[in-house]
Amino acid sequence: MTILVFGRAGQVATELGRTATTTTLGRADADLSVPGAAAAAIAEARPAAVINAAAYTAVDAAEGDEAAATAINGAAPGEIARACAARGIPLVQISTEYVFSGAGARPWRPDDPAAPLGAYGRSKLKGEEAVRAAGGAHAILRTSWVVSAHGPNFLRTMLRLGAERDRLSVVADQIGGPTPARALAAACLSIAGQLAADPAKSGTYHFSGAPDVSRAGFAREIVSRAGLTCAVDEIPTAAYPTPARRPLNSRLDCSSTEAAFGLARPDWRAGLAEILAELGRAAVSR
Repeated sequence: MTILVFGRAGQVATELGRTATTTTLGRADADLSVPGAAAAAIAEARPAAVINAAAYTAVDAAEGDEAAATAINGAAPGEIARACAARGIPLVQISTEYVFSGAGARPWRPDDPAAPLGAYGRSKLKGEEAVRAAGGAHAILRTSWVVSAHGPNFLRTMLRLGAERDRLSVVADQIGGPTPARALAAACLSIAGQLAADPAKSGTYHFSGAPDVSRAGFAREIVSRAGLTCAVDEIPTAAYPTPARRPLNSRLDCSSTEAAFGLARPDWRAGLAEILAELGRAAVSR
């Protein structure tokens, strides 16, 4: 089963590119900001399934450039979905918990009302709506706090800062499930295959790591397992202002994903150990 992946340099796309069943397309192959580029790539590749792992992920930058974020996160997924629907190709579209308001403490269910706080969340929500409107076999897979041994992410930032400083101040009122990119990539592949066999499973699903933890708690585990000695001080989000508002509650209810596809939430602590081991091997090979 040949799977076409939009995205090449991102965390999930990198993990997907390591499998023999995928063909990954970077911006040079299919620039999603250019109308028609994605549809042309699908027509040429004629894949058995498509995974859209490409996105405009600069959350703060999106506040000042919402049009660019919407072109990639909103319009392009719609074009991809329409091209897939026309050819009977199942699509897995990766989305985000940023489509929610972040209020409360209950894990967000797939059918909860969306109420994004900023431009990035609005752009991803438009992508979701366009995928649903296309009418083809699809799974919109919302996730949170993706981490890996490559690309910019919270884990690698904590490792860098933890090696440079004696203390780190990290927000403690943002709660969510860190998600290893490798586990998310494996979930996308499984879902793509199951959708091809049973399009009736189409819908919106959640997939994030377990157990839920605060940003500060996650940072503390990262520095501890990495053998760093810096302390982690807990601060409120209000003490760390950013151009884009972050959701405080990023918890995701993933029960429907396990019921439909047999995919349980991955343990991010095991994923963290794997990532640190990969980073260690990379350091030794330099």
